[in-house]
Amino acid sequence: MIDLRLLREDPDRVRASQRARGEDVALVDALLSADERRRSSGVRFDELRAEQKSLGKLIGRATGDEKAELLKRAEQLKADVKAADAERDAADTETQELLLKLSNLVHPDVPVGGEEDFVTLETHGDIRDFAAEGFEPKDHLELGQLLGAIDVERGAKVSGSRFYFLTGVGALLELALVNAAMAQATAAGFTPMLTPALVRPQSMAGTGFLGQAAQDVYHLDKDDLYLVGTSEVALAAYHMDEILEADKLPLRYAGFSPCFRREAGSHGKDTRGIFRVHQFDKVEMFSYVAPEDSQAEHKRLLEWEKQWLTSLELPFRVIDVASGDLGSSAARKYDCEAWIPTQGKYRELTSTSDCTEFQSRRLQIRVREDKKVRPLATLNGTLCAVPRTIVAILENHQRPDGSVRVPEVLRPYLGGREILEPVAK
Repeated sequence: MIDLRLLREDPDRVRASQRARGEDVALVDALLSADERRRSSGVRFDELRAEQKSLGKLIGRATGDEKAELLKRAEQLKADVKAADAERDAADTETQELLLKLSNLVHPDVPVGGEEDFVTLETHGDIRDFAAEGFEPKDHLELGQLLGAIDVERGAKVSGSRFYFLTGVGALLELALVNAAMAQATAAGFTPMLTPALVRPQSMAGTGFLGQAAQDVYHLDKDDLYLVGTSEVALAAYHMDEILEADKLPLRYAGFSPCFRREAGSHGKDTRGIFRVHQFDKVEMFSYVAPEDSQAEHKRLLEWEKQWLTSLELPFRVIDVASGDLGSSAARKYDCEAWIPTQGKYRELTSTSDCTEFQSRRLQIRVREDKKVRPLATLNGTLCAVPRTIVAILENHQRPDGSVRVPEVLRPYLGGREILEPVAK
């Protein structure tokens, strides 16, 4: 959540942020009104309580008619205090509810607009000219079937659409990707983490995934637990309700977990293969830093993502995501999009978001420095979302016979294998 003091001092900035996101600007004024009622009712409650205490002392010394009059006033004060307390609690509840609906403030350098209004910051690698090489590229599903690596038919039979099996070298390729990604993250100073896939409502809400993203979340009603769509949720809530010491920052974690997404609103999109699925595994980077260090840390996370995609020898571009396409927690977000030959376009493989103090305020995570306590900043960055990375590797490194060249960085995790060969039928 944002700082209420900032809202009071500069409401126009918050309105501009909501407008840039394409979200409800009227929410700002509703929140200001609720906050004013919360503060004024709190003042009234304090004044009435103070009068009540003073009156109690007077009653103890009074006699006769004066005491009777004071007792009458005490009864009225008792009712007034109760009413003021209820009014204060109601205003506080309304303020908190509205505050939780308000998205993070958009960074001023973020391009304004919708999904297609991003700005391309840089491109890396060379896009293969398959026509010049003399063959038509196969898509990842055809390649996966030739290699005995992907089985979507049985995935659909067992679990429904957008589920799949990784089989044979497909399963080995996932394990190689996860191990290589974890090795890079560990070398960069991240602490490896295996995180829970089920979390409590306060963890999910605290990271901002029960707002605009709620329709994509799986909820287990019987247990009141949520399946995470990213280990970011567990990693953000890991230090929930804690005060961290400033000399321990930055704290960096690399989490591996299964991820679950309903993919609501994606009917008809990416229905072939494993690019958009309901369950997948992912390695996620997560950082806790001082607020003034968040922008520099954001660039560092991006550099680690670029290092990873470069090591996989994939052509990709980096985009500055437009304001209307940001998640509610993100003040700024960079995506790395890999070239997918059979689609003839770049598609998102990794992303990194600077969430500033938004999540830490919701999760009550603070940092102590020089005896002062304040919220800190949190950031996240995908290192390897496995299925999409497999899609990019198969399509970009395929050969005319349907075999696939293994990027050098993965070979130690595949027993030294340099080529994935089609299986005999």
